[in-house]
This record gives sequence, C-alpha cells and structure tokens, in this order.
Amino acid sequence: MGKTNFLLIISALVIISSCNHSQKTIVSGDTTFNKPPHKEVIYQVFTRLFGNTNTTNQPWGTIEENGVGKFNDFTIKALTEIKNLGVTHIWFTGVPHHDLITDYTSFGISNDDPDVVKGRAGSPYAVKDYYNVNPDLAVNVEQRLQEFEALIERTHSVGLKAIIDIVPNHVARNYKSISKPKGVQDFGEDDDTSVTYHVNNNFYYNPKEAFKVPEWENGYLPLGGEPHPLVDGEFWEYPAKWTGNGSRLSRPKMGDWYETVKVNYGISPEGRKDFDTLPEGFEHKNYTMHFDFWKDKTLPNSWIKFKEIALYWMDKGVDGFRFDMAEMVPVEFWSYMNSAIKMKNPEAFLLAEVYNPVLYRDYIHKGKMDYLYDKVQLYDTLKHVVQGYGKTDHIPPILENLKDIEHHMLHFLENHDEQRLASPEFAGNPEKGKPAMVVSATSSTAPTMIYFGQEVGEDGSEEMGFGDPSRTSIYDYTGVPAHQRWMNNGTFDGKTLTEDEKRLRDFYKRLLNFTVQSTALMGHYQDIHSFNRKHTEKYSDKLLSFVRWDKDEKLVIVSNFSDKIEYSFSLVLPNSFKKTWGLQQQTYKLSDQLYGHYNTDLRVEENRVFIPLKIKPLESFILKLEEDAGDEGI
Repeated sequence: MGKTNFLLIISALVIISSCNHSQKTIVSGDTTFNKPPHKEVIYQVFTRLFGNTNTTNQPWGTIEENGVGKFNDFTIKALTEIKNLGVTHIWFTGVPHHDLITDYTSFGISNDDPDVVKGRAGSPYAVKDYYNVNPDLAVNVEQRLQEFEALIERTHSVGLKAIIDIVPNHVARNYKSISKPKGVQDFGEDDDTSVTYHVNNNFYYNPKEAFKVPEWENGYLPLGGEPHPLVDGEFWEYPAKWTGNGSRLSRPKMGDWYETVKVNYGISPEGRKDFDTLPEGFEHKNYTMHFDFWKDKTLPNSWIKFKEIALYWMDKGVDGFRFDMAEMVPVEFWSYMNSAIKMKNPEAFLLAEVYNPVLYRDYIHKGKMDYLYDKVQLYDTLKHVVQGYGKTDHIPPILENLKDIEHHMLHFLENHDEQRLASPEFAGNPEKGKPAMVVSATSSTAPTMIYFGQEVGEDGSEEMGFGDPSRTSIYDYTGVPAHQRWMNNGTFDGKTLTEDEKRLRDFYKRLLNFTVQSTALMGHYQDIHSFNRKHTEKYSDKLLSFVRWDKDEKLVIVSNFSDKIEYSFSLVLPNSFKKTWGLQQQTYKLSDQLYGHYNTDLRVEENRVFIPLKIKPLESFILKLEEDAGDEGI
C-alpha cells in the first residue's frame, strides 16, 4: 500500500534508557524475549512476479501479453537456491485473493471494477477474499488453494519458513468471500448501514450518500484509457464507506487508498475506544497472560474476524505474518490477535509495518509484535549516506536510541514500497549499496530482509502502468529483468546473469550466510566510530566501524561508503577492550570473513589498541580475531 499520504517525517528521536543484553535473551522492560540462536534472514518475494519468464513488458499489458508467475514456479530447485543464499524465511507477498482485472467468472469469481482497482494486476493490499488465494497464481484455478498448500510443503521441505500478508486496516471495496468456512460471515455482512458507526460494524459509513469514483488527475485513466465494459466512472456502493487511509469523503481523492475501505476496530469517529484497554504495567506480561486477559472480554466483531483469518492460514502451514500498516489499528487488538497466534504457535514470526518511533515500544511490548520495520531511522539514514549527502556520524546514535528494542527492529534496504537500490532515484549503482548492506546485516541481532532481485541489482526501471519506475510494480503484470536472468528460464542457475550481477549475488550470498552462522552477531555491540572520529587522523564520516562479540567470536566491522576514496589509517579501539576481550600486550591476527583475502593485525600496546587498515572505495571488512594466533609480544 502506498504510504506517501500517510507518513509524517519524524524529526526527533525518542530517547529511552537502554537495558543490558545477555547472550541468549534480550530484556525489554520486564519482558524477557527469547532470541533465536542465530540471525534470521527474510527473503521477500512478490509471488506473481517471481516465476514470470515473459519479457514483453507492455505498459498496462494483460496477463496474456506480459505473463504471470505461479506457485508452481517455486520449485525445489528455486527454493533451495533461495535457502542457499543465506535465507531462513520467505515472505510470499500478494497471496490472499485481491482485486484484479482478469476474467475468472467461469470459476465462480466475480469480475472487479477497474474504477476501483489500481493497475491491471491489482494491489495485493486490496484483499477481496481472505479465505482463498490470488487465482492468477494457480495453474489450475479450481485447485488454487491446494497449489498454495503444496508450495508451503515444498518451502518447509528445504528448511525455509513461510510468511504471508494480513492487511487488518482495510479490505477491497467489493470484499466478498466465496471460500469462507461454514459459519464465517463476510466483513460488513451484518453491519447496520443506517449509522456512521457501531462498535460491531466492520466498516464506517456515510448514511444516505453514495460512493463516487475519484476525479482522475495528471492524465491518469483506469487501464491506461483502454476501453473496458466496467470502466464507466461509476462503482455502486451505498451508503458510501470510509476509505482505507481514513478519508471520510464519499468521493475520495485520487491520492487516497480509494480501492479499499477502512475496517472499524471499535473506535468511534471521535476517537473513543469501545473496548477494554490493557491494565497499567501489562506491557511487561507475556503473551499467555495477554491471551488470558482477553478470554472473558466482549470484543468488537472485526477483532474476531481477523483472528479467525490468521488461525485459518496457520492451519494451512503458514509460519508467520507481515501485518500491513499495523499502527493504523489499535494496539489492544494486536495484544488479542498476536497472543492468540502465539498460543497456537509460539515460534510464529510476526512482522509489522510501523513507521512512528513514538509507537515502537507499545507495539512490541503491548501489541506483542516480534519485529517492526526500522525504516524512518536506520533505513532513511543509510539511504542518505549511500546517496552521498548523509554522514555516517548519524548512525551510531540511532543504534544507541533503539538499544533496548534492537532485536525487534528489522533491517532492510529494499522492499516492495521502497525504491530499488540500483535505481537512479536511490543509488544508481547496486555496488553503492554494499557497505550499507554490511551495516544493515551486522549491526544488530535483528533479522535482515532483502527483496527479490536486490541480490542481482534489479533497478525497477520498467514503466508498466500504475506502478512508478524505480520500484518494481506491484500493480501491473510485468517481468523483472535482472531476476529473470538469474531464473534462466526456470533452471535457477544464474547462468544468464551478467558478470557484474554474478559478483553482486556472490557478495550477498557470502554476507548473508556469514550472518546466519555467526554467534557474535547475536551477542554484544559497541560503537567505535565515534571514538575514531575524535581520535584517529584520516578517519572520515564516509567510514563506519563497530565491534560485535560473544564468548566464542570477536569481530571488528568496517565499511567505506565513499565510491571514490581509499582510506589508509589505524583504527583505534578504546583501551577498555583489553579487559572486555581479555587482550594481552601482543599482536593478534585478524582475518576478513567476507572474502578471506584480507588479513591485518590487532596490536595491543601499553597505552593503545589499534588495527592498521587500508580500505578501498565501497569496501567492507568483517574482521575476526584469531585468538590462538599472533606474536607473544610487540
């Protein structure tokens, strides 16, 4: 879902005192969160684009012209190659049945009106039927749910866990499930549409007003102006419902999420919460106590509907969810929803899109989210540094600010909402993303996420219709050129990649595999960048350095964000590291863990601990201390 009209720029960081980290658990407030033993890596894949080998890329092209990928394209070979990249979880984006402009009426599926569908392939965040999957993704439409279940089985068979989307804030304007289990009622089916609001209505209404299609602007026309029997500037909805982004207009603006309707969670138009709130201090309670709290409560109907949806997909074998625009839904609902999910599967992976740093701790502690996007702090700052006008000096304060919740703040440089690293609007060259990727993947215990095609430098330049260039379109039928070269017509061997693309993928494979095997990356972190900015000559705001360690592994990580300057200097560690790392007055060997072709020394003198370094433009080192090697003295 596009976020341009929703997000506010957060100008101030919330300074919260941090808590100590142990080797196996992270303590957040009074809540003990058990960390996995190693880093987790999420591979987000836009499901209908992944297996598409068609290279036509006709703007506003139909499914017949431009092709579409299928569940069956995720073969054992494909999934194994993703696993071998260093991935632990795969997020299949766009699985639930959403609005789209392809005729499936012969299968009992109603057509969707292009006047309220974005693009021809449709937004994956305008879900039409939560109890089935996108028919585009099936070879046999009648067996589409079974084909998805088979995909989950294949995913598990290669050692990956599977995540799908749930979009609790909004549904498609024409939501109607033809697949719902017996006894389940559709959203809005029992609503009292004569009133704007009722606690158990699923939607908000404008009584006695009809919905009107937005007034199109800037030359936009549905389907690019191509004639279609349903394109008539009208969509029947009476009374009009509020729009997904919160617009109360019966005729939303083109920039609103006009294809969706806002779900009511028991919050009145004036902001009154018509449900129980969590008692003071309940943020320190575990999910079992949250589950028990809600058992005897009277709950808004929408809460129950979405819980049933989540449990339905878990029964299909799904291992977790990515929740779209979670901060637009009350945190109390997440306490109810996520505690129910965790009671069914304590290992379920729960990732939420939350952009307001003021809300992070509530959605983690009260809402029982496992992970949130670290977007408006780390991602935005890294993007500025990569683009050449930001300073690395701004990164350590962000990591310090989030120290008490660092494990919960998922790191990424691409996803379906963001510009591709290789696009001119971001870096213009995927090589420039390498130092940022090292920092993103190694600076915390949190999971790392990459977006399919990122690892081969996809630039998202195709102008396909509704979607904007620089982002691979999530609204149109399209191919993904660099990714298609890796697919190599379904062999998934990368043989048609360019030499540069092969080297880039090798970099990602080396980095990600190191992160999922390293124990130090689940241990302690300390900034040494700020120390070197004060004490080291020739050390620049284009460099970033920090250390990671546990009892078994000690790492010094250095990245050069400059694409022009090679730096030679002595990186200094505070003298406190003599005690912290148990260092003697001698020389220790350091070996790079990324490529293994760079070695240097950690030199411990009476009043100084330092590392002689020479680092090329856009180069990074993950230097491991070889404690059993080195000279006895200096």
